[in-house]
Order: sequence, then structure tokens, then C-alpha cells
Amino acid sequence: MSKYLNLKNILLVFISIAVIVTAYFFFAEQKTQVPLNMTVQEKKARFKAIMLPVAQEVYGELLQRYNDVAAEIKDGNSAQFTDLKKEYKASSDKALLMAFKPHPISITLAQAAMESAWASSRFFIEENNVFGVWSFDEDEPRIAAGERRGNKTIWVRKYSSVKAAVRDYYRTLARGSAFDEFRAARVKTSDPHQIVKKLDSYSEKGAEYGEELSAIINYNKFQQYDK
Repeated sequence: MSKYLNLKNILLVFISIAVIVTAYFFFAEQKTQVPLNMTVQEKKARFKAIMLPVAQEVYGELLQRYNDVAAEIKDGNSAQFTDLKKEYKASSDKALLMAFKPHPISITLAQAAMESAWASSRFFIEENNVFGVWSFDEDEPRIAAGERRGNKTIWVRKYSSVKAAVRDYYRTLARGSAFDEFRAARVKTSDPHQIVKKLDSYSEKGAEYGEELSAIINYNKFQQYDK
């Protein structure tokens, strides 16, 4: 009888281990792979479910910060923003507000769609790298892109979450000297089709990049999410 119980216990343990191992590989696969045989509509729906809430949340946070800083500057309290001006490479109150004003959500969604292949790229799935951001700092979390430029390896950044990637994307556009005209444009107008014309420095495609973003915004009706 005891021998039977021992065999039964061993069998139960074996089954438990098998279930745990199976579950582990199932969920690991779900995390690192886009479901197979998805239609274009399903792929876009998945993208929107992942990206839209995050884009809206980050936009809301940045807009609140912009409004708070604008109010302080209007009240003559700009001296407290000396360190922020250094961080954002802003030489004046006006430049700081240009850096802080978030651009329309439709642009964020369009760039995310283009750069992550609608949330299906390896960099997006494995590293939360939504916008294909390269890494030039060997001390930051990153992975090799699997391609080279000449004899140099291309590296891309790792992010702890999609939200962290979106925040870093806004910060990059807020600080980079290559996006001066982009920042000026988003202060003058809220029309995403006008603003994306100034993103030619974001991609090697140049002016064509803005045209493609505009087409994505139009076709997918992303402008409905702008405030």
C-alpha cells in the first residue's frame, strides 16, 4: 500500500512539474511573439490596445507639466527653472515652453506604428523599443540590432516598459537640436499634418518620412485622438 502511495505521489509531482514547465513556455511565447495568422485589422486593433492608453497617459502628464511651467513663467517665477533649461538645452523661457509642449497623440501613434511595424518588431516585443531608438552609450541597457553600418554594430535601447519608451521619445524630440523646427511648429499649430513635415531629421527618408506619417494618420483616423 505504501509503495502504491509513493508511486502515486511521484506521479503527482511529475504532473505538477510538467504543468508548470508547459505554462512557463506558453506564456514566454505569448510575450515574445505576435499571434500568428492575424489579419491587418486584428494587428492594428492589437497595436491600438497597447499604444493608445499609454500615449494618452504620457500626453496628459506632459501637457499638465507644460501648463504648470507656463503658469509659473507668466507669474514671473522663471528663475526656478534654471536647471530644467540646462537639461533641455533651452536658452530662454520661450525655448523651454517649446520643449515642453507635447505634440498631438496622432503623431505619436503614427510614428509608433511605422517604427515598430504595428507593435510586431523584434525590438518592440523583446525590449519595448517602440520607436527604433538607437543606442550610442555602452553603459545603458541595449541589444545589438543584428545589422551593421560599415564595420560598426548598430545597437538599440532597451526599455523597462512601453511607457518608458514613449516618455524617452518625447524627451528626445524636446531636446535634440535636429528638432528645433519641429518644436517651433508644434507651438504654432496643432495640425499634425503640418507638424510632421518638420520630422525629416528623424529618418533617413527625409521629407518622405513626414508624408508617410501624414498618410498613416489620415488612413487610420488617428487625428480623432488629438485633444
